[in-house]
Amino acid sequence: MAVPSSSTTALPVIGSGAQRELRLQKVLMAYIVVGLFFMLLPGTFLGAWNLVSISSRHALENLSPSWLQAHGHAQIFGWIGTFIIGIGFYSLSKMGRLPAFAVSRAWTALIAWTLGAALRWAAGFFAWHWRILLPLSALLELSGFLLFFLTVSGHRPASDERRTKREPWMILVVASAVGFLASLVLNAYADIVIAWQGAAPALPHVLDQRFVAFELWCFLIPAIWGFNSRWLPVFLGLPAPNGRLLFGALGLGWAGAVAAFAGASMLSALLLPTAALVAIWAIRIWRKPVRAAKIEGVHPSFPVFVRLAYVWLLIGSGLWLAAALADHSGGIWGAARHALTVGYISAMVFAIGQRVLPAFGGMRRLYSPRLMLASLVALMAGCTLRVAAEIPAYEGYSRAAWHVLPCSAVIELIAVSLFAVNVIATFLQPPAHLQASGR
Repeated sequence: MAVPSSSTTALPVIGSGAQRELRLQKVLMAYIVVGLFFMLLPGTFLGAWNLVSISSRHALENLSPSWLQAHGHAQIFGWIGTFIIGIGFYSLSKMGRLPAFAVSRAWTALIAWTLGAALRWAAGFFAWHWRILLPLSALLELSGFLLFFLTVSGHRPASDERRTKREPWMILVVASAVGFLASLVLNAYADIVIAWQGAAPALPHVLDQRFVAFELWCFLIPAIWGFNSRWLPVFLGLPAPNGRLLFGALGLGWAGAVAAFAGASMLSALLLPTAALVAIWAIRIWRKPVRAAKIEGVHPSFPVFVRLAYVWLLIGSGLWLAAALADHSGGIWGAARHALTVGYISAMVFAIGQRVLPAFGGMRRLYSPRLMLASLVALMAGCTLRVAAEIPAYEGYSRAAWHVLPCSAVIELIAVSLFAVNVIATFLQPPAHLQASGR
């Protein structure tokens, strides 16, 4: 996440050459392992447990909202947020130069961020001293992110970068960082208010929906659009993205998120699908490739799953509109949220992550392209079952649909387990050049 700096003061930079690269790789791998932990245990495992509990009771209302929100927070901030901060610290070493204290700050930020995310989950799950843990967790997360934000704000571009106009993907990534910060500030404010006035460690349902809309469309989805605009022309051989349309999609997404947060649900529901359509047109995801896709080291189906993720973006944003028009019991809202968070965001992390993380982690080869395929197939199958069953089950159209929901949870748990095994096994391998030399 490159944030331009106005300072021209000379700063010592991280050690040179191989030493600097090795230190940054270790930091990145630590962030990825922490993110995988939150993805597996507080995130997906708790989510599967929640879904089995809901299905056994045939009712959403009987489940604690604090459990549901603890699961969601672990997925959005504990998993995806940790990945983004770690990749942000690492990627700036490639784009320019960081001050000498950047690596130690990265470790300090990781400790604060991990403690904050863990305490937030514990407060929601165990409800133990939650009036203290909620605000403490929010402040720890905010301090961890601010360490990251302030560090990358002071990065010095290389001389040729100073002369180059900022590309659209950079601006989208920076904008998503601002949305990330705004989400954390709002989260801290809400947690402090709940700890002072609330009866339980959970937001009211309507306010929680608004927070999710803000986090998705001001932070997570713009970040994916930005990184996709940078990587997909190379990985999939796509034409260069349309920068003006990207900015239009960003503006529409932000306007829709702000409208949702302000309570204008119908306006938001109209703006968000429009933002998705404009982004798809701008990124040219379904345009004919102008060069061969770069699929070496990953499964050949990689381009197919990237494009399928954008189908889920359309489904999720379309369901958002349907929910504003016809939702009665949370089924359509839940399906829309799942289509976006799992069908689009998680699928994109599974596909792009297994393409770039081996290289970022020391030019390693992906441990198993077949495991990559299996994880993506399982994720898509689980998400399809969940979205297809959630609406008829929650809205009372079919009692049989309740029996499908636990199956979808187990399949998605298998998917994230396969992804985690593949990434960790990749990091445990020696770098590719050492494997080639037999060392």
